[in-house]
Amino acid sequence: MRTEPVLGDVEIAEIGTLLADRSRCRVLMALIDGRALAASVLADEAGVARSTASSHLAKLTEAGFLRVETHGRHRYYRLAGPEVGELLEKLTQIAPARPVRSLRDGNRGAQLRAARTCYDHMAGRLGVGIMAHFVECRYLVGGDGEFHPESAPHDKIIGYGRDVAYELSPAGRDFIDEVGITIPDNGRSLIRYCVDWSEQRHHMAGRLGRAILDHFLANAWIARRPVGRSVQVTANGSRALADIFDISWN
Repeated sequence: MRTEPVLGDVEIAEIGTLLADRSRCRVLMALIDGRALAASVLADEAGVARSTASSHLAKLTEAGFLRVETHGRHRYYRLAGPEVGELLEKLTQIAPARPVRSLRDGNRGAQLRAARTCYDHMAGRLGVGIMAHFVECRYLVGGDGEFHPESAPHDKIIGYGRDVAYELSPAGRDFIDEVGITIPDNGRSLIRYCVDWSEQRHHMAGRLGRAILDHFLANAWIARRPVGRSVQVTANGSRALADIFDISWN
């Protein structure tokens, strides 16, 4: 019978050893948007040789980072749960970043900065803009609830959402009902702390972020690109952003 580990039994170093392989980390990051991918597709997106991908997937699955889903004869890999997604997001905040050589229109850096998916939400300028709209319209109340422009140039992380003890106001619940957004009831926090690495502002994560992402995908307001985590706002999405969220997208 397995007993619950005490603090002295937790070997954090083993996790460090597991993640010390760059290719293995690229496999994990290719799944940070919550999708389930077949091994061959995952290897291509991660830039890992297919011949070695199986070894990485086996080790990550055994360690509890990934789970396997079987559909017919095919096996798909997905992050094991939201706690893994949250861990990866925290690691990206302290990990050294590769320099962005250019943000010209259409390249990968610009696409990721504009709009991308993360484990349970939209990120980039799009995710930050939606969060700001909810705060400005008082659809979210509680916490600090204010943006302090005099401090923001010095510490942008104190902007919208720095204190995330937010709740949906009655006006907010009316708004999401009117838009047709359904929030899943799975026991997770409504909004969790997550600062966008490109905008240095809080975007909408947690159950509400997941619901908004699902609604945008279901209504084809955004479309996934063939490779990677960036998404493209469609023509219908641009109109919806302007009419519903007061966001001018171009």
